[in-house]
Amino acid sequence: MTSTITAPTPDKSERKGRLSAEDWAQAALDLIAEQGVAAVAVEPLARRLGVTKGSFYWHFPSRDALLQAALERWESVEQQSVFGTLEAIPNPRERLRNLFQLVAHEAKSHVIYSALLNALDHPTVQPVMERVSQRRLEYLTASFRQAGLGRSDAQHRARLAYAAYVGFLQLQLQLQTSRPPREEFEAYVEHMMDTLIPPLPTQESSR
Repeated sequence: MTSTITAPTPDKSERKGRLSAEDWAQAALDLIAEQGVAAVAVEPLARRLGVTKGSFYWHFPSRDALLQAALERWESVEQQSVFGTLEAIPNPRERLRNLFQLVAHEAKSHVIYSALLNALDHPTVQPVMERVSQRRLEYLTASFRQAGLGRSDAQHRARLAYAAYVGFLQLQLQLQTSRPPREEFEAYVEHMMDTLIPPLPTQESSR
């Protein structure tokens, strides 16, 4: 005779005002930003949200399913808030400058990304990070090509830009320091943009 484990059933009051799956996913992302992937667990999240575990099992069969939903939410928000915002900018150099400025000042996304870098051996995290990195590199390559670089140069410039981003985050983690003072950081971002974004061709810039 075998026994089965069933998920707790939410009571009537919890069903009436239960949290959405998106609420749980966002709470998981917040916890990842604060304490890392390993901290995502049902009981502490339920306490944080002021509900019982029954609310969780109303939406998710397991902790891994919640983690998957949280990472998909992170991907989706990035698509909308970063790439979606930039599509309205026709000039590729201006688009790249806006991308670098947007990324440089979106602090919470960096914290989550850093936490995920530390959990690349997790089977749920690894494919998401691979997908996100590939999409970012493809976007950068396309933008650099539109800014006038050839295919090979655009790919190299995209890798260099992305490596600068990841390396800066990793350096902060290794040194256990916060972001540099505002003026110093803004000067770094400006230097990075001047270094990476191709200048206008001579004939175009002289018009």
